[in-house]
Amino acid sequence: MQIYLPIAELPVNILTILAMGATVGFLSGMFGIGGGFLMTPLLIFLGIPPAVAVGTQTTQVVASSVTGALAHFTRKSIDFKMGGVLLAGGIVGSLSGIYLFKVLTAIGQIDLTISIAYVLLLSVIGVMMMVESVRAIRAARGGAQPARRGGHHSWIHGLPFKARFRRSKLYISVIPPVLVGFFVGVLSAIMGVGGGFIMIPAMIYLLRMPTNVVIGTSFFQIVFVAALTGVMHATENQAVDIVLGFLLVVGGVIGAQYGVRAAEKMPAEQLRALLAAILMLIGLRLGYDLISTPPDLYSIIEVEPLP
Repeated sequence: MQIYLPIAELPVNILTILAMGATVGFLSGMFGIGGGFLMTPLLIFLGIPPAVAVGTQTTQVVASSVTGALAHFTRKSIDFKMGGVLLAGGIVGSLSGIYLFKVLTAIGQIDLTISIAYVLLLSVIGVMMMVESVRAIRAARGGAQPARRGGHHSWIHGLPFKARFRRSKLYISVIPPVLVGFFVGVLSAIMGVGGGFIMIPAMIYLLRMPTNVVIGTSFFQIVFVAALTGVMHATENQAVDIVLGFLLVVGGVIGAQYGVRAAEKMPAEQLRALLAAILMLIGLRLGYDLISTPPDLYSIIEVEPLP
C-alpha cells in the first residue's frame, strides 16, 4: 500500500514506515533511548532526503519525550530548575543549529554533513559502549562488580555563577549545564536527535547529578528543544513531512510497549552490548555509502543564495 510523502517528494509503502517506527520504538523501549539517532539513518537508507529525515524525526522525538516526561513528573523525578538551565542552553543551541542547517542547505552540503556526523557519532559511541559492556560482562562472570569511573571533576566547583539545585542536591556553576544544553540543541537541529544518549552521561559523570532525577530532567529539556527544532525546521527549512511523522509516531508507540517487556528479560550488560553493535553496524553502513560509487555519478541541484 503506497502513500505519497509531499515534503520528501516520493512514494513509500505505509507498512514499511509503520514497521520502521515499530522497530525503533521497540529498541527505544528496550534500551530506554529516544531512538532519533537510529531512525534518521534508517530513513536515509529508505531514500528519504537527509534534510527531511532530520526535520521529520523531531516529531517522534517530541512524542516519545512527552510520554517519558509525564511518567517522571508523576514520580517527582524531575529537577525543574536544572531542566530550565539546560533548556536555556538548548534553545540557543537549537537556533544556532537551525541557522547552520540553513546555510549548509543553501550551499548544497547538508546531506554530506548529516552523513559524516552520524558516521562519527555512531561509531565512537558504539565502540565506547561495546568496550564498557564487554568489561562489565567479564566482571559479572568473574563475580566482581564493575568499577564505575566517574571522576570528581573538582574544576567545576571553581567556576563562577553558582546556583543551588535542591532537587539534585547540587551547588555548582550554571556554565557546565548551559554548555551541555547548547551542545545537545545543536545536535538536535543538525541530526534530528533528542540528545539523551549524550546528555544523560554528561549529567551523571560531569554534573554529578543523582541518577534518580537524570532521565526525567533530560526528558523535560528534550521536549521543548525538540519541539522548537521541529517548528523551526518546518518554517525555515520546510523539512518536516507531517504524513511521514504521523506514521512513525504510530509505529513507535506500538513498538515501545513490547520493547519495555523485552528489556525485563535481558541483563543490562547484554542490552548495552546489543545496542553498541547496532550503532556500529549503522555507522559502518553510512560510512560505506559515503565512499562507495553512487548509482548516479552527478546530479544537478538548485543552490539558493545565502541569507
